[in-house]
Amino acid sequence: MPKKTSYTSNLKNKITHFLLQPYPFYYKGKSLKIIVALFFFMTFFFNFAFKPFNVEYSEHKMNYFWISIIHALTPPIVIYSIAFILGKLKKEDNWNILKEILFIFFIFFIIGLVQFLIRDIIYDNLNNWSWQYLFEEITNTFLVGTLFVVILIPINFNLLNSKHINNATILNNFINEKITLVKLKTDIVNIEGFEFDINQFIYAKSEGNYIEIYFDKEKPKKKLIRTTLKSLDALLKTYPNIIKTHRSYLINCNYVNKINGNAQGYQLQINESVVPVSRNMIKIFNKTMKNIS
Repeated sequence: MPKKTSYTSNLKNKITHFLLQPYPFYYKGKSLKIIVALFFFMTFFFNFAFKPFNVEYSEHKMNYFWISIIHALTPPIVIYSIAFILGKLKKEDNWNILKEILFIFFIFFIIGLVQFLIRDIIYDNLNNWSWQYLFEEITNTFLVGTLFVVILIPINFNLLNSKHINNATILNNFINEKITLVKLKTDIVNIEGFEFDINQFIYAKSEGNYIEIYFDKEKPKKKLIRTTLKSLDALLKTYPNIIKTHRSYLINCNYVNKINGNAQGYQLQINESVVPVSRNMIKIFNKTMKNIS
């Protein structure tokens, strides 16, 4: 009995650990467009080519090709609408596999509901508005969608995780081989009346209408200034070692101690702080780190 309990506990811990792993937030910009395009073509091909569920041609108000098109258009419209709302509310840095799965299942439910609501457009059936067809449309959506989720999310996670961990290992080797800091030209930077030596600048973090500037003057300190990260970024553009790694962070790459990779990208160890690198900034960060090492 203890062995069985131990096995169950270990399995539960592994599943929990996996579900809480960071995962990329794809529901914006170019990634969102790719997702909705894939959903459209996969849904259309699956419906039209395989006809996975009972097809009563006598009930159809139009050709099955156009019915498949209508069914395939539903997921993109639902995903775009929900992603727009979610993008306003959610911090993508906290996104993980569990949230991804729950979000997708919520999308499946809404898609199934919409498929039910448009039945009168497609089918000539007196029972279109019955509980039976509501349950059927939602169930069918989950049956098809879950198949893709179970296959695609773990594969995508493992590919991204492995890629970023390997890249982080390579960059850490560059850091370990670096003997001294690459000094920038001595320069005093003034922003909103606050002056600091550019070589002492560690990183800056956006805090609403303010930014926190962390600098190294014998020991790490920070200063809160009423300005924007965009303004500071523009001021420091001429310094090649200072780059934006995230919408909320501007860093001096000289102070990066260690790089950890995960499915979302990188987590940088800078003194006592952990700073993220957004997916769209990874290429710039990689190039900068290799150039200064």
